[in-house]
Amino acid sequence: MGDSAAGMAVTVDLVVLTIRRDVLCVLLVKRGVEPYAGRWAVPGGFVLPIEDLPDAAVRELREETGVHESAAHLEQLASYGAPDRDPRGRIVTVAYLALLPDLPTPRAGTDAVDARWHPVSDVDGATLAFDHGRILTDGVERARAKLEYSPLATAFCPDRFTIGALREVYEAVWGTALDPRNFHRKVTTTPGFVVPTGRWTAGDRGRPAQLYRRGPARLLHPPMLRPERPNNP
Repeated sequence: MGDSAAGMAVTVDLVVLTIRRDVLCVLLVKRGVEPYAGRWAVPGGFVLPIEDLPDAAVRELREETGVHESAAHLEQLASYGAPDRDPRGRIVTVAYLALLPDLPTPRAGTDAVDARWHPVSDVDGATLAFDHGRILTDGVERARAKLEYSPLATAFCPDRFTIGALREVYEAVWGTALDPRNFHRKVTTTPGFVVPTGRWTAGDRGRPAQLYRRGPARLLHPPMLRPERPNNP
């Protein structure tokens, strides 16, 4: 085999999603250096020579959000290696998806001049640096799909949550309203999805609500299927 990989570099990029004020939001940073200075991008950086890919993703997550891996759901999303995706040369990126409970306003990293949470619905992927519009689209769709067959929605919740709060996660990620009674029945009858904590909310607004925590299930059976949307003409 020839030395065809000479000069190739590897980066990691993070699609960091959270829910703020019942809206699905993504963390974007405004680049302070070329290429694409002044453009918004998903956070990321070059993999250090001593790092494995997951270690680089954990480091970037910590640097950009202050959150350690144990406090977030972090999974590899996909790799992107089009020859012209980065004007600096042949750079392959491995993207990760991170899901977090609501966080304070982030601080910009070393090569960024700003960092903000943006509602996903307001982001024009065509304006993002590199191919980050595609990476963001892939990350959001992964999150939406996994909410159907895994308990991933609980990653957006604190340790204890109400079924109503969990429903709001589904509604924010899927972008559609769900019937509260039907949702409550599905969640509480799906084996291993949630477990009662024996505690209740204080009930300062309406009746007290029971608090739950994530159960042991890794897959949901039956799945929580997304409502069907009419086909576009």
